[in-house]
Amino acid sequence: MAALSSPGSSPHPTSPRVYFQSPNETSEEPERRHPGKVTVKYDRKELRKRLRLEEWILEQLVLLYDCQEEEIPELEIDVDELLDMETDEQRGERVKELLNDCYKPTEAFISGLLEKIQGMQKLSTPQKK
Repeated sequence: MAALSSPGSSPHPTSPRVYFQSPNETSEEPERRHPGKVTVKYDRKELRKRLRLEEWILEQLVLLYDCQEEEIPELEIDVDELLDMETDEQRGERVKELLNDCYKPTEAFISGLLEKIQGMQKLSTPQKK
């Protein structure tokens, strides 16, 4: 079980603390708590952008394949893989490869995707501080 201590009870009033408690330990025994810190932070703005992009991709694939979400062929558009590529031409070719079984024109989707990933950052595992 984890509990947040109040800022006033911490030696550093501005840093929140998390205390881990074993399952058989009661909250009346504070001397047995083990202090811990929440050390992993995510860039929430970048996560929101990524989520909106993934939702957009899903909507577009439903339109491209003219089917329900569950019926979209098994394919994975890895945004981080695309961001690793050096040019939009390489990115576009990769997406075109992934959509090779789509019978509808994919050019508008590919150009929209390339436009949306401009300036995005790779989502790597956050580093502990």
